[in-house]
Amino acid sequence: MEEKSALATALMDYADAHPLPDAAAQKMFRTLLPDALVKATRRQPDGTYFVATGDIPAMWLRDATFQVLPYVQLIEDIPDLKPILGGVLRRELAFVRLDPYANAFNETPSGAHWRADDESDCPLSPHVWERKFEIDSLCAPLLLAINLYAETGDASIFDVDFWATFTLILTTFEQEQHHEQSPYFFRRSNTDENDTLPNNGLGNPIAYTGLIWDGFRPSDNRCEYGFHIPANLLAKTVLTHLLPLMPVDELQLVKRTQALVTAIEQGVIKHAIQTLPSGEQGLAYEVDGLGHARLMDDANVPSLLSLPFLGAIAADDPLYLATRAFILSLQNHYYYQGKRLSGVGSEHTPPQYVWPIAVAMEGLVATSAAEKMAKLRLIAATTGGTGQCHEGVQKDDPAQYTRTWFSWANMTFCQLALDVGHQREKEGLR
Repeated sequence: MEEKSALATALMDYADAHPLPDAAAQKMFRTLLPDALVKATRRQPDGTYFVATGDIPAMWLRDATFQVLPYVQLIEDIPDLKPILGGVLRRELAFVRLDPYANAFNETPSGAHWRADDESDCPLSPHVWERKFEIDSLCAPLLLAINLYAETGDASIFDVDFWATFTLILTTFEQEQHHEQSPYFFRRSNTDENDTLPNNGLGNPIAYTGLIWDGFRPSDNRCEYGFHIPANLLAKTVLTHLLPLMPVDELQLVKRTQALVTAIEQGVIKHAIQTLPSGEQGLAYEVDGLGHARLMDDANVPSLLSLPFLGAIAADDPLYLATRAFILSLQNHYYYQGKRLSGVGSEHTPPQYVWPIAVAMEGLVATSAAEKMAKLRLIAATTGGTGQCHEGVQKDDPAQYTRTWFSWANMTFCQLALDVGHQREKEGLR
């Protein structure tokens, strides 16, 4: 408790020393910066750290990485963050080794599950909260490790356990390039169709593309078509970053990783580049290799909108610019324009609900401090008086929202606040 209290003070002091040019946004930044650390993160007996997603007690691997990612860039200013972030990484890696097809885990082997009657190809571990296969869940610890290494230069995180977990992740990805040969399935009865896989739990038909099959979107809703393009591009990105860091004697691992990267690249070029309603070429959200493509974007990261933030594409790439213009228009079925709020929502929440995560991501991929700050102000003005970043917010009435405490959204706001500070310094504004 003393450790957390001291770190919370250090984080608030950092926010005070780097004020934003808007009182409401600054107040939120100062309040929310310690959010994930103080409220969601708990030290485990083995020295690792469990990160709850918020008002749901489980740890989603994807959420956990994005919850702590803003802290990585603060390690130089607040060195005591480093062992905690390393502990989060080790906990994520341990969960992947436990079940690479699960997306969310319990703090203890309590046997708690989102739905105890879910059916899959193996029994639910008492440590598993939910067993929805999502590519981004396996990318999450790799993304965290890459960012930690880039910030600290400490290669000790790439130990035997890391590479053993990486090999398991790679093997799983290779298996799901050939999903028709995979034993994995997921069925949930008496639920919305977007919460279970069709075709007796196997998902809709697909053809081989070289891409990795994905059961569920980052929203935890099922993929309509089996190849989720943002997740595949995130996988390609993290694998590419790790290639030069692999042990020198792991030549076969290097060869397999490079083969997968190449297959994803070729699959995206052949299947994911589609003609948008504007007539320009852009990226589809999902494809199936059978000629079908879903032109849309969803608020959850990885999304098409978030690709430059994830390092998967340049923000000024014409393919991305055309895709972004489509995403941020009413031609994207999940883009909503309202009296108080406009932005991308999700099938996961009611229609007309905009996600603060997506609004923050608009800021994170913007190129000027003014654009970034405008998104911070918008979020701060639409919390429904709570000072919290919710999951989804009704576009005309911010008093209507989903999830009282959603730590991932809070920390993405902080990620943008830190980015605003860096951009303002770059532009000589302070």
